[in-house]
Amino acid sequence: DGPTVEKMGLLKMDFLGLRTLSIIERAKKLIRQSLDDATIKKAVASGLGSRVQGLVENKSPDNESDPPDPRPQTPDPLDLDRLAYDDPNVLALFQRGETAGVFQFESGGMRNLLMAMRPDRLEDLIAANALYRPGPMELIPNYNDRKHGRETVPKVNEIVDRLTKETYGIMVYQEQVMQVVNELGDIPLRSAYSLIKAISKKNIKIIDANRAQFIKGSAEKDVSEKQANDLFDLILKFAGYGFNKSHATGYSIVAYHTAYLKTYFPIQYMAALLTFESVSTEKVVEYIDVCKRVMLPNGKRGITVGQPDINLSDTAFTVVYADDEPHDPNQGHIRFGLSAVKGVGEKAMNAIIKARSKKGPFTSLYDFCERVPLGTVNKATIEALIKCGAFDDIHSIENRAAMVAAMEGAIQAGQRAASDRDSGQMNFFGGASPTPDTGPAPLPEITLPKIAPWSKQELLKLEKSVLGFYVSSHPMDEHRDTLQRYSTCTIADIAQLRAETQVILGGMLTRVRPTFTRASGKKMAHLTLEDKTGPIDAVVFPRTYDLVAPLLENDRIVFLKGKVDRKRETPQLLVDEVIPIELAPELLTRAVKIILHDTNDADHDKPFNGELAQLREILRMAANRGQSRAEVILELHQQNKIVSLRLPSSMRVSIDEHLTHGLTATLNRANPGKASCELIGPPKVNPNLAPKELLHNDQLDQGPTLAMTSSVQGEETCASIDRY
Repeated sequence: DGPTVEKMGLLKMDFLGLRTLSIIERAKKLIRQSLDDATIKKAVASGLGSRVQGLVENKSPDNESDPPDPRPQTPDPLDLDRLAYDDPNVLALFQRGETAGVFQFESGGMRNLLMAMRPDRLEDLIAANALYRPGPMELIPNYNDRKHGRETVPKVNEIVDRLTKETYGIMVYQEQVMQVVNELGDIPLRSAYSLIKAISKKNIKIIDANRAQFIKGSAEKDVSEKQANDLFDLILKFAGYGFNKSHATGYSIVAYHTAYLKTYFPIQYMAALLTFESVSTEKVVEYIDVCKRVMLPNGKRGITVGQPDINLSDTAFTVVYADDEPHDPNQGHIRFGLSAVKGVGEKAMNAIIKARSKKGPFTSLYDFCERVPLGTVNKATIEALIKCGAFDDIHSIENRAAMVAAMEGAIQAGQRAASDRDSGQMNFFGGASPTPDTGPAPLPEITLPKIAPWSKQELLKLEKSVLGFYVSSHPMDEHRDTLQRYSTCTIADIAQLRAETQVILGGMLTRVRPTFTRASGKKMAHLTLEDKTGPIDAVVFPRTYDLVAPLLENDRIVFLKGKVDRKRETPQLLVDEVIPIELAPELLTRAVKIILHDTNDADHDKPFNGELAQLREILRMAANRGQSRAEVILELHQQNKIVSLRLPSSMRVSIDEHLTHGLTATLNRANPGKASCELIGPPKVNPNLAPKELLHNDQLDQGPTLAMTSSVQGEETCASIDRY
């Protein structure tokens, strides 16, 4: 066994290749491409982001004979290595938990931690990185309570108190444990490191030897043997899972850099993030949804992500401004890159961008086919560009079908034009080739064939076939309110829920795979359901499959009712019932709230303008029709007071179009323009309730304060099993 690095006493280093660093560099490049230096500096001036370490503003020497200041002049807001880490705007992003796309702080559990911790310094972010892992997580409530004064920091010993002051008396880091062992027990730092390793490996021999030395060294500092033993037991508890502070610090600094860019230059940062996450369809969908909620520097929310465009898109995701938009961090939008389109290779992209750069924007499909080399940009490439919407700004989304129909002729005409150019003959449209004196000949108007447009469903299906997801819209968009009303949680929330939790999930079936059970050979199915927050796998067992098989179709929008299964590494759903979207109001409405406004109209001598009598008849008929499931709540608005009345169970009603149309017509006549009735779905599942079976035994009595622990604990404790 040759000499190891440790035996030779050399420094051992880990070099990590982080995609995040590439995202940061891409974001900085987009910022410099789209904004000038003055705008960049102005953007960060609202916080402390412009204050960078070691830099000074330009100023003239007091005396002409004085030498110039040797320090660098004019702070560069994008010199991230010189940032001061106390910018309140950046820290506010962490405090709000809006850390999607922020390195190391993306998970739902970590966001809950941040909102509870409310970090106001870099040291809090470092502690969060070290605490958010199995074991130390049980200390998160203590850290937060001590930070915000809800719990007193205990006094242990002068040395221990000093070394743990930064973390409120909690030994969070390996370095703290080593320092305590070294300073209090007179154990050399090298031996202290060996002790930490021995504790993690439960090497009793080394632990006992160090205990004796620790008690002896502590006695010289007036620490009793009992106190020393108690302290050593505390060290045993912390050292087993203490995290390396230098590691957590490096990661937290990178996280701060990403948060800084997202705070002040959110459009450029999200474009860079999408570029490097584009290898994952799920991630692209997730971050496009994040873009809709991102806060801009002016306090407004939302970044538009546009589909690929033949005249605006670059190779990767980029930032685009309209002609009348000022170039600042609050304006512009993100445009899909051509690389996102299946079937568009690198050579084709380069050829398209080169042709556009040489002679300006393309004016039509025919112009495109004339100007790009059709040996590089072939028919399949052009068809994919049409289907994804890259020609929509030229010919409109309604003409995608017409463009596909015209494509063959456009390609043939383009090939003829290329041949004519090569031979110096007529141009594409039959006119004489331009000369230096006459310039290019004007293009005649081009019309597409008259053809029926694709249906919205077909259009979106083809769009997804070349992009992997929907961009212009989504089949679920027209059902957004229904899905939100009757889903008890989102798919993203499932990671936070305990096993066996009953849920109702609404979304689109993106995979239906019938199969057979191994034991009995009965038919069952594996499904994938997708909502705007992501996908989840689901299982339909034979007893349910026999009832719901006709509803299991790809691209169908449904509700799945069932319970969370955490027996695998990734949670899935065990399905008890499948409800088509069109039957959701009838089957899932728990209550109908009828809102009545008393206008005190002098023409009516009855309260609420006499509509109560009409409502009574409508409700009576609904109570006697079909299976009455929903209770009725009256919300009465009268003389600036609001009173809610719950009708008796005998007045439960069946939800159908007769009821909703009757209520709407009656109430709108009485109070036109005012809200009249609302269907109320099942109660939402609270994802912040700690799943007890995922917590350690000593956490079971701590209740919902440990909500942020669920996702990581689940990843650690859930065992993988064979698929059904």
